[in-house]
Amino acid sequence: MKKKTIAIDMDGVLADIDAQLISHYNKVYGTTLSKESIKGLTSEDAFNGRDLLYEVLNTENFFRTLPVMPDAVESLLELQENFEIFIVSAATEFPISLAEKMAWLAEHFPFIKWDNIILCGSKKIINTDYMIDDHCKNLDYCMGKPIMFTAFHNANQNHHLRVNNWKEAVAVLNETL
Repeated sequence: MKKKTIAIDMDGVLADIDAQLISHYNKVYGTTLSKESIKGLTSEDAFNGRDLLYEVLNTENFFRTLPVMPDAVESLLELQENFEIFIVSAATEFPISLAEKMAWLAEHFPFIKWDNIILCGSKKIINTDYMIDDHCKNLDYCMGKPIMFTAFHNANQNHHLRVNNWKEAVAVLNETL
């Protein structure tokens, strides 16, 4: 029997980009932002404009050193038993991130084969049974069932099924079997 497919975003879903971004931003700009203080804001509003945000995101080793989301590794190992998993990241916006993301995945998710990793620009073309992402701009075009992973910037958006962590995501997906 053919396994159902899941497209899983990296930043904000597998990798805790928010913690890293807040830490770098606070260090560089002398601020005291926290996940709670920026809840419900867009990235541009939370980090005082797109230029400053892009400067931090283009820092060498930013993507290579992201912390792994709690329970992500164990959850993907479990899901892989019944689903085919594709890691999908809109990485071409930050070309420095391409090699860093591949190295990060090899370190933390070595069981995901290279041909199940898709580094792209737009995710509109992704055609899987499920997509787990933290950005509605990606989920709104999902050809399968969209699942929104909670992040500070999507706190006020409610038009997709929401999961708050990996244990919830696994439970939702296992219910479909």
